[in-house]
Amino acid sequence: MFKGFKDFLMRGNVIDLAVAVVIGAAFTSIVTAFTTNLIQPIVDAIGPAETGNLGIRIGTRPDGTAISIDFGAVLTATVNFLIVAAVVYFIFVLPMNKLQQRRKRGEEDGPAEPTDVELLTEIRDLLRTQHGAQSEQADRVARSERVERVDN
Repeated sequence: MFKGFKDFLMRGNVIDLAVAVVIGAAFTSIVTAFTTNLIQPIVDAIGPAETGNLGIRIGTRPDGTAISIDFGAVLTATVNFLIVAAVVYFIFVLPMNKLQQRRKRGEEDGPAEPTDVELLTEIRDLLRTQHGAQSEQADRVARSERVERVDN
């Protein structure tokens, strides 16, 4: 059981996944800082401050503070996601796809599997060959029998 677990951990996939998670977490904090400090202030400047900056006021609390739906936060999270997705695609996915295509170009394709028609044609030709060989053998036997009868 432990050997199987050790083999699982030592495969490259698990280590690559661990590295990706660590890098992703570090990169997410950078993107969050970017969107919070650069994008969010721009979005906040568009809407009024009392509704949660680019939001809709839906009521007030008993203490007098506004209750609002903040579309600015959703917009910032969407921009955050798009930045992370773009970086992951252009830095990780696209280069890996190109690398796999290069590797495939270097590989030679194995022999192609024969089609059904090719297999049936081959079987037909083999049967003809076998039938022809049997006919020749039968002709030889018949000739030898005739020769024996003539000799006797």
